[in-house]
Amino acid sequence: MSRICEITGKKVITGNNVSHSHAKTKRKFYPNLHTKKFYIPEEDKYITLKVSAKGMRIISKKGISNALKDAKDAGFFTA
Repeated sequence: MSRICEITGKKVITGNNVSHSHAKTKRKFYPNLHTKKFYIPEEDKYITLKVSAKGMRIISKKGISNALKDAKDAGFFTA
């Protein structure tokens, strides 16, 4: 799996480094991803997800089951 959050769908985007003289060179902006284990009580098992910091906030707010359901509906999570 590449650098994509499995809850929010955040991924690498491109932009420019801009020097003082305004010479531009390409660069990448990476999402703040962490590999983390979550417990799903309905299925009585653990799942490992690659989630961004915002994804962890969403899981804290909605709960892991609802967050996974929404991510599957949006096409970010496939398992």
